[in-house]
Amino acid sequence: MAFAHNPRRRLLLSAGGGLLVSAALLRKAAAADEVEIALSGTANGSEVWFRPRGLLIQPGQTVRWINKDTGNVHTTTAYHPKNGKPLRIPQGADSWNSDYLMPGESFAMTFRVQGVYDYFCIPHEHAGMVGRIIVGSADPAQPPYADTDAKLPPAALSHFPGVADILKTKVVQ
Repeated sequence: MAFAHNPRRRLLLSAGGGLLVSAALLRKAAAADEVEIALSGTANGSEVWFRPRGLLIQPGQTVRWINKDTGNVHTTTAYHPKNGKPLRIPQGADSWNSDYLMPGESFAMTFRVQGVYDYFCIPHEHAGMVGRIIVGSADPAQPPYADTDAKLPPAALSHFPGVADILKTKVVQ
């Protein structure tokens, strides 16, 4: 029991325990800052989707897309001129393109600029595999990017969740 009576060892033990608790809290906070979106589809590939397809997050949060489709590849790609598409993310925001994600693979992006972000899956855009993320806030009365709607496939346009719906529910499946 000499260990328990040694003040120096007690101090080191309590400091080490405090560090472990702090590390666990930081990991928990970091996990809360990351939100997951699944890329998936039916077994025969007749339908494909992002789940959720509408999401409200705060600036600085990270979204991780995970391909949970065992029989298909997918991408998560911003509507941006760098990706050969019209701009449908906020001015000054970073564009992204995950490249093809094999089953089980993932891609993460941290969002820092407030606004509406529209994205799509390269091989499945024409099947309506699109999603929308709102970072911070947006005007629910103003349809985002209406000036570029004519440049998107009809199936893509019909699958974007409404801004008001995302703001109200925070998650649209």
